[in-house]
Amino acid sequence: MGDPKAGFQEHEHTADQELEIWAPNFPELLEQAALGMNALAGIRLGPGKREARQFRITFNDLEQTLVSFLEELLFITDTENIAFDEFDLKVSGNKIDVNAIGTEILDISKEIKAVTYHNLAVLSTRSGLSVRIVFDV
Repeated sequence: MGDPKAGFQEHEHTADQELEIWAPNFPELLEQAALGMNALAGIRLGPGKREARQFRITFNDLEQTLVSFLEELLFITDTENIAFDEFDLKVSGNKIDVNAIGTEILDISKEIKAVTYHNLAVLSTRSGLSVRIVFDV
C-alpha cells in the first residue's frame, strides 16, 4: 500500500516520547500531529455529545505555530477533559482559525506534560511536509 499521504508514527526516544508526522500541507500536518498526540497519550473518547472549540493561532514560523496549536489542545484537554478528533483549519494571512470537534475523554493512559522544541524542524519533502516532535511525558 505504501506510505499514506498523511499520518504519524511513534519513535523511541531516550527520555520522552517522539512522533514522526507527515502530510501534504501544513494544516494537515497540524491535524496529524493532534491525532498522533492523542494516540501517544492513549486517549479513548467517550460516546457522548460532540463538542466544538474554536481558537486562533498567530502564524509565526512553522515550528512555533505547531507547538502553539498542540499546547492549546493540551490545555483544553487538561482543563475540560475533552479531546478532539476532527479539525477544520482555515489559514488567513498570518492567522489560523481552528475549529476542533471532539468529546469527553473516557480514559487516558499517559499524561503529556508539554510539547518540546527539542530538535524541532518542519521539513519539506517530495510529498509535502514532515516533522519529528518530542513530547515531555
